[in-house]
Amino acid sequence: MLRRRVLLLLAVGALNVLGGTFAWAGTGPASPLMLANVYRTSVPLADYWVSEKYDGVRGYWDGKRLLTRGGEVVNAPAWFTAGWPATPLDGELWAGRGQFSQAVATVCQQKPDDAAWRRMRFMVFDLPAQGGPFTDRIPVLNRLLATLAVPWVQAVAQSRVASPHALQIRLSQTVALGGEGLMLHRGASLYRAQRSDDLLKVKTFEDAEARVIAHIPGKGKYAGMLGALLVQMPDEAGRPGLRFKLGTGFSDAQRQNPPAVGNWVTYRFRGLNDSGIPRFASFMRVREDL
Repeated sequence: MLRRRVLLLLAVGALNVLGGTFAWAGTGPASPLMLANVYRTSVPLADYWVSEKYDGVRGYWDGKRLLTRGGEVVNAPAWFTAGWPATPLDGELWAGRGQFSQAVATVCQQKPDDAAWRRMRFMVFDLPAQGGPFTDRIPVLNRLLATLAVPWVQAVAQSRVASPHALQIRLSQTVALGGEGLMLHRGASLYRAQRSDDLLKVKTFEDAEARVIAHIPGKGKYAGMLGALLVQMPDEAGRPGLRFKLGTGFSDAQRQNPPAVGNWVTYRFRGLNDSGIPRFASFMRVREDL
């Protein structure tokens, strides 16, 4: 099956899973954090908290260092993390709605751009090392960040919705304002390093990542430019991912200077056909953070 993106995979260096929580254990192999499935209308919404889905770069504060999903240290200015608590924080490094590329460019710099970091926020949505259900973790997180009192570190607002119809209205309002979508977090869930219905994404379309395998030359109006990318989905259960052509969604500039072979790209789609290939797949962007 297709590995779908929800909250971007954040891998943090050797984490020990202890009673449903994470404890930092130093450097080592990258490990995934809590991951989400896709929302279905059969989900009992009364069991969930709802928040905006921030389109940035997943970040993890291990109590001493700010890390990427791959466990690499983020070279943020010293002032950005000054005074942060020893408690691990899971969140999104976010530059604002519609500013995903800006967030990636800022986080990936080896030498931090102070002016760019002034526009960044760390939107914290969970406390991985805090025991108890998510409903109980919310006030702990809010108190912790209120005590920190740093304007660029913010707790993600959580609320409830009464029905699928109310959820769709909120989704439409969020997207109209430039947001990416919504997240649902089961109130009774512990923090577990796995993909499950404890966390769900709600978007107006599905999206996923694939690796560029080759460039297919264009024809007609696109002669001399990119016609399509041959991409491969992530491997599943030890088997190579399926390959397909991604030929729409590109600007002329992108066709003249296409994503390099080996790069990961994000595409949107509308379900899968019987062979498992995405239907109506369209290029969205290069994933420079992967």
